[in-house]
Amino acid sequence: MPLIEFAEVTHAFGDGPAVLEDVTVSLHERRIGIIGGNGSGKSTFVRMINGLVVPEAGTVRVDGDSTANQARRIRRKVGFCFTNPDSQIVMPTVAEDVAFGLRRLKISKTEVQERVAAILETYGLKQLADRPAHTLSGGQKQLLALASVVVTEPEVLILDEPTTLLDLSNERRIRREIEQLDLQVILVTHHLHLLDGFDRTLVFHQGRLVADDHPDQARTTYRALI
Repeated sequence: MPLIEFAEVTHAFGDGPAVLEDVTVSLHERRIGIIGGNGSGKSTFVRMINGLVVPEAGTVRVDGDSTANQARRIRRKVGFCFTNPDSQIVMPTVAEDVAFGLRRLKISKTEVQERVAAILETYGLKQLADRPAHTLSGGQKQLLALASVVVTEPEVLILDEPTTLLDLSNERRIRREIEQLDLQVILVTHHLHLLDGFDRTLVFHQGRLVADDHPDQARTTYRALI
């Protein structure tokens, strides 16, 4: 698994208070959960892993590459799924949206078509390939967003509260898909049961990393905080 390293990371947006303060941690496990209350800093933390946010102080590295000056290389390795899939669905149809992320890989048109077809089959979207993406249901959109990232074959996948907008049935479907992924997964969630079977869970509170433990102990710490 890739090694992700935070060294004395602090960050604030504008003149506001620090949203992360003095965070030092190394991550290498296959399944890592991130929990904390609203405004705790957890989303900022994961956005730093692929350079969406660059720390004001300290360093973030992925396999030795710094997000401050090697973000493009890191983003080839680290995929990101947002809470709201509409934030990352950019092309008119389902198939076009999946293919969009493959453009930067400089692979043949034939390989693009093969990879798109395979991932649509995997995620149950094959029959929707030519459907306008904006007409999909919420669950279908989240599957599309996931497929559009996974098709690029990242080594790390960050999911920032991917089930928040979903009903129970679609939440279960996304959970099953996450369980089957053969890569490093970092999951931000308020749905604590999704962390069952995870290797490690970090708890953030008021911008600080306050616990780093097995999911059971980490969830106990989080519940005590709220």
